[in-house]
Amino acid sequence: MTAATSITNALTIDVEDYFQVSAFAPYIRRDEWETRECRVERNVNRILDMLSGHGAKATFFTLGWIAERYPQLVRRIVAEGHELASHGYGHERASDQSEPDFLADIQRAKQILEDLGGVAVQGYRAPSFSIGTRNLWAFDCLQAAGYQYSSSIYPIQHDHYGMPDAPRFAHPVRDGLLEIPVTTLRMLQRNLPSSGGGYFRLLPYGLSRWMLRRVNAQDREAAIFYFHPWEIDPEQPRVAGIDAKARFRHYVNIDRMEARLDRLMGDFKWGRMDEIFLRPAATPA
Repeated sequence: MTAATSITNALTIDVEDYFQVSAFAPYIRRDEWETRECRVERNVNRILDMLSGHGAKATFFTLGWIAERYPQLVRRIVAEGHELASHGYGHERASDQSEPDFLADIQRAKQILEDLGGVAVQGYRAPSFSIGTRNLWAFDCLQAAGYQYSSSIYPIQHDHYGMPDAPRFAHPVRDGLLEIPVTTLRMLQRNLPSSGGGYFRLLPYGLSRWMLRRVNAQDREAAIFYFHPWEIDPEQPRVAGIDAKARFRHYVNIDRMEARLDRLMGDFKWGRMDEIFLRPAATPA
């Protein structure tokens, strides 16, 4: 077994529904969420079945809004040995919130998840990787709220997010708080996205697999891969009136995603963020 194939990578799922994505915010008001058909429960259950079939573990960054409505889903995630982590309460970007509002949001989400799951919530991921150079105070809030790690920075150049000069791998940002960025491949003096989402749907599967293997072999680091439950759901309701860029990014190759994920789970070793980067998760007294 090579060093690359022996590395356990972190598989992460951002638990939100199709109508909650940031790109659709100009088209779907928050007060419409309750009227939309929710599909997150069936999609997460399919993901859990897939993980079980491969004997893989994962981290589920879960919205408090979702957890309140599907407590049984939260309990299944925990019962099957996966990590329950926070994605905030209502999918508001950290960069769009004031410091007090952000602190209240991450505290609210953490409390909801811990009450429903019965486990300590140690990790947080900002919606749309929305921690960057202009709101590094968010790390102070995460530290104050009792989180032990964040996975909220994407060290690439992107029109909606990104901090290309940030470290590529796990590093301390406050006392007792790690930032664990999603994975990039360093090539041609720039960081290339290689950790999931729309890029994984757009690029040929073989290229995505090669990039992850290269990070394992060359950098000798665990990769952090992410995706969303709505990405395995080609039958989700289509959102009308969206611009061409948002339509392409959201729907490109969505019908191929589940099969690609199944291959990915078989081609690499996958585990939880906390067990790779922290001590094992604890249960509150």
